[in-house]
Amino acid sequence: MHSTFIRSNPRVNIYLLSQLKCHPSPTVNDNCTISSHSKMSNNRSSIEIPVETQKLLKLLRTTVPKLTNTKHKGEYGRIGVVGGSLEYTGAPYFAAISALKAGADLAHVFCQREAAVVIKSYSPELIVHPLLDAANAVELISPWLERLHVVIIGPGLGREPETQKTVIELIKVCLKQEKPLVIDADGLALLIDRLDLIQGQRNIILTPNAIEFQRLFGPNTGEKSNYDRISKLGSGIVVLEKGAIDRIHIPHTSEIYGLPPGGSGRRCGGQGDLLCGTLAVFYYWTLESRQANPAFLAAFAASYLVKECNASAFHKLGRGMLASDMVDEIPPVFARIFEPTEGAC
Repeated sequence: MHSTFIRSNPRVNIYLLSQLKCHPSPTVNDNCTISSHSKMSNNRSSIEIPVETQKLLKLLRTTVPKLTNTKHKGEYGRIGVVGGSLEYTGAPYFAAISALKAGADLAHVFCQREAAVVIKSYSPELIVHPLLDAANAVELISPWLERLHVVIIGPGLGREPETQKTVIELIKVCLKQEKPLVIDADGLALLIDRLDLIQGQRNIILTPNAIEFQRLFGPNTGEKSNYDRISKLGSGIVVLEKGAIDRIHIPHTSEIYGLPPGGSGRRCGGQGDLLCGTLAVFYYWTLESRQANPAFLAAFAASYLVKECNASAFHKLGRGMLASDMVDEIPPVFARIFEPTEGAC
């Protein structure tokens, strides 16, 4: 059974978040975890706004699909990951397995041939396609994309020129199919000189870290605002900037939402892959539940979940914690946050 995609109309999806955010305030209160401040650049104001965590969590719990015996395999989410090379096999694994641990039914990985056996050995739950470096890769992969609800582009992709060309063509296929996209890591590197590829498109979330953010949009100084470039993305794209405090950028309104801090001082490799895997699942669920701002909600949910998983794993293992330990924390932490027992907060 194919699920119907609910897509936001960019003319009406104006991110009316007044019921979900705190008004700018220089102080911290029970609902707003971080203070906000205004940033003035080129006479254009970008206001960083802290979110009301509990309101958002309450809303997100309504988007998590209930487990019933009436559903078929795949209806809770079919996620695709485009990435995986000889040098980088862990990243696509972490993205795909995190999607499954968060509640997706199926996860497909489209990787280079040399990476396939390694990724398969990590988990029998993943469906691995060694097609990314095939001569007719786009032709072979495109039919699979039609079956997927959200596609993640970038984890472990590498910088091999021919593979990059193939992935650019796959992005074009996804855009033609109006496929929701999460673009991360080496997928973002493809866009540095090709932002026009996604400008004006819909249902795309970019997940750069601080360095990737500057490479994409340039520095934000008193003389020059990177929002001049960000704003050109349009109303259908959201940027989740990763850091000690994650930030959601809404390009067409110049709004910046500061998300709750959390996690620990342990910054092991792979956490960004966990983020994009869980983000893809939340994105599908928020789209299916007809939320007005699905990308915003999904970005908040994934950020909050991964930071809580980091904190939980660190509490048990300290500085020896690894990303694989965080993967093990996804089910219990997810249940505590998004499926609390009656009467729990």
